[in-house]
Amino acid sequence: MGTQLYLGVIVVALFATTVANAEIKVNCEKDSISITWRIHPMLVPFAARHFLGNCMASRFNVLPSGEGNAEFNYTLDDCNFKRLMKGKKLLYKNELTFRPQPRSSPASYVYPIECVYPRPKGWIPPFLNAGSGVAEGRGGLKFHMLLLNERITAVAETNVIPLGSFMPIWATVAQESHQPLLLLMEECVAATTSELQANSNVYPIITNKGCLLDSEKGNSMFLQRYQSSAITLYLQSFKFGLGEEVYIHCKLLAWDPEVLSESKKACHYVKENERWELLDDPMQSSICDCCSRTCNTRSKRGDEWESNGFRHTSVLGPLIIMDPSQQNTHNASDVSIADQD
Repeated sequence: MGTQLYLGVIVVALFATTVANAEIKVNCEKDSISITWRIHPMLVPFAARHFLGNCMASRFNVLPSGEGNAEFNYTLDDCNFKRLMKGKKLLYKNELTFRPQPRSSPASYVYPIECVYPRPKGWIPPFLNAGSGVAEGRGGLKFHMLLLNERITAVAETNVIPLGSFMPIWATVAQESHQPLLLLMEECVAATTSELQANSNVYPIITNKGCLLDSEKGNSMFLQRYQSSAITLYLQSFKFGLGEEVYIHCKLLAWDPEVLSESKKACHYVKENERWELLDDPMQSSICDCCSRTCNTRSKRGDEWESNGFRHTSVLGPLIIMDPSQQNTHNASDVSIADQD
């Protein structure tokens, strides 16, 4: 034990004197990274103690000079890269570390790694863990609904929402071996209870078989999809239930992506164009014209799909919408910001 501790101290001291001469080359590629880390000859025996995030070197060569080259060739989905969205850029961050002692001990050396890319138009991160807030639906499908943080970079860490800010609500259906499906939000309302009753006081958000009513009177919208089986409602917080626990009740529908109609759609009001627009194909936005009146609820596909049970009701909450001047007086509830089923 004493010998191991002594060895660790020697290695730490040795590395401190050689790290200033370390040569690190970083090449950020489209969706991967290549790093070459030149290692001092006296540290070559400790090659396995060099890490990129939680990854060891993918290749290690001893050079004629006695030095070593630790090569890290990984995708940006590996090694615990942190992905951040900052303005019009996507940042991938990680660290090169040297750990001569067990991982429970601090690293002896840390070198920050960062790759910066232009953020694709309409980009939404596919980071969400489908195991969080699982809600089983019929037909062998699994529906999920989660609250994201306002920057749409991770699951929300708090359920306290400042009044007027946005609360992105992400919903998806896990299709497994089923044919590709389009996820729609047929109806969504806010209520101060986790269960709706006939006399419940509600705030309508989506009505009329997929019309985002709150986009006409507020600034809410549907965000561009990154896959057909997921949809993000970018909902602006409202005064309804201010300071109380609020629950979002949504009727979700998994549908044939090739068949859209007045009864199967996702529409939001675009104020710049002064008209309702179809999320999935603006060229077919005439389908959304009925959002200003009553939409036809009959399906053109008949009763076959209607009877298959590809619908699911999900409840998200509790959420607490607070006036910013009062927010500091309210503590977030210790809850998972996921559907309650």
